[in-house]
Amino acid sequence: MAVVDIQEQEINPNEVLLRMHYVGFCGSDLSTYLGRNPMVKMPVIPGHEVGAVIERVGADVPETLKPGMTVTVNPYTNCGKCASCRNNRVNACQYNQTLGVQRDGAMRELMALPWEKVIPAGQLTPRTCALIEPMSVGFHAVSRAMVTDIDVVMVIGCGMVGMGAIVRSVLRGAIVVAADIDDEKLALAREMGASYTINTRTENVHERLQEMTSGFGPDVVIEAVGSPVTYQMAVNEVAFTGRVICIGYAKAEVAFQTKFFVQKELDIRGSRNAQPSDFRAVIHYLERGTCPVDALISGEASPEQAAGAMQRWAENPGKVFRILVKF
Repeated sequence: MAVVDIQEQEINPNEVLLRMHYVGFCGSDLSTYLGRNPMVKMPVIPGHEVGAVIERVGADVPETLKPGMTVTVNPYTNCGKCASCRNNRVNACQYNQTLGVQRDGAMRELMALPWEKVIPAGQLTPRTCALIEPMSVGFHAVSRAMVTDIDVVMVIGCGMVGMGAIVRSVLRGAIVVAADIDDEKLALAREMGASYTINTRTENVHERLQEMTSGFGPDVVIEAVGSPVTYQMAVNEVAFTGRVICIGYAKAEVAFQTKFFVQKELDIRGSRNAQPSDFRAVIHYLERGTCPVDALISGEASPEQAAGAMQRWAENPGKVFRILVKF
């Protein structure tokens, strides 16, 4: 990782020039840094969790976007032609290119983007805006799960995406069980609204869930870790006729007792990225002012300090929610 000078972009008539204030490092950036991200196109400018202010607008940009506005960014592309786009699920476009992964991202002072990808964030600060995209991924998973107020929802993994799933489930009136291996993250999950927590390293997960759910198991399990153990846990522990939502990318093959797929008549769904409506929902939640934003930001770094911050994260990944680079 290095800080380099690049040429300032010219903006096209349909583009907006953004001045970055804060850009978050996420788990995919850590994987890229460690050489473990199979989707990344190297070398790459990282960053897709954006808190920015509009610097300039092109001639064809709608008047709803003006210089000086605080905004975040929808970092995904969609081709408009694949099956996902045809079904209006553009978040899962077959040919998606996410900022900082398949194309250069937002870790730069200035960046030009199509106006359609720029999302006004009202009165939120740019610092808070950098949390919108990762939380929106969790919000989208809850939509995929069709969570209602009669559900018990288990969220496995209390990182930023998992926290988003916890918040959205609580907002929909569900009872939430948060599961993680870190007690500090579990304490924060309670602050975010989880009714119960389970440390999967030190507690008997099955027994605790049976106690909490009167023997039924959770109606919904959202897997937000991406490991064989947690994928198996999701299928094993979800209630009969329950819904399993998969967000995390497992780094190795996963062996399942497929009898549970049939016996329980499970709905097993993937959840990828987020829809524009999920971004709006996160902004609406953050505008309430009840989110413990400071607790979700593990640290800030200048561009020159970013490599050191990433190295410290690599050495102790379980203790970091988000590192923000401040421009």
